[in-house]
Amino acid sequence: MATKEQIIANAKAAILDFDDEAAEEAAEEALDAGIDVMDIIEDGFTAAMDEIGDKFEAGEIFLPHLISASEAMSAGMAILAPAIEGKSTGKKIGTVVIGTIEGDIHSIGKDIVATMLKIAGFEVVDLGRDVAIAKYVNAVKENNADVVGSSALMTTTMVAQIQLEEALKEAGVRDGIKTMVGGAPVTQDWADKIGADIYGENANDCVAKLKTTFA
Repeated sequence: MATKEQIIANAKAAILDFDDEAAEEAAEEALDAGIDVMDIIEDGFTAAMDEIGDKFEAGEIFLPHLISASEAMSAGMAILAPAIEGKSTGKKIGTVVIGTIEGDIHSIGKDIVATMLKIAGFEVVDLGRDVAIAKYVNAVKENNADVVGSSALMTTTMVAQIQLEEALKEAGVRDGIKTMVGGAPVTQDWADKIGADIYGENANDCVAKLKTTFA
């Protein structure tokens, strides 16, 4: 049987090769070997998507490649889904509204964060991708949310995170919630600049910081 390191390496290679079937096989191997699903997601799939994102930003690959990589990861995640759901704590910590910011069609990183927040005990309202600012604001009101998280995967869409901060203030709900930002080009400096409460470097970081906030 392949080692844990080999299986994780296979998972990463599957995404970098845009190979749906290989991603599914790696996920199945991981489950058969009893590997923690978070390990293969973070060290295999997510690590590969980070590389893909860097290559896209550098102009080394293009949108069709990004979509193909996302589809490969989605195929692998579908295999892992039952194990992921089985890890849920069942305790509700808080309600998080999350989505990929308007103008940005990339959602795989946001999907991972949403999944891990559910496992950690948060109720998650996932708005999807290319989410209009008004939709975030409405969702916060409708769900009495504690947190609103926005992901931006391109420098050209990051500006919408500023607009979201302003819209939440205008709607009179900003003081009652925490805002969390993330995505490949997003940094702690950016979060500080726009007034966001939390910067999530990756899915584990997002979960850890929110759990600390609600401790």
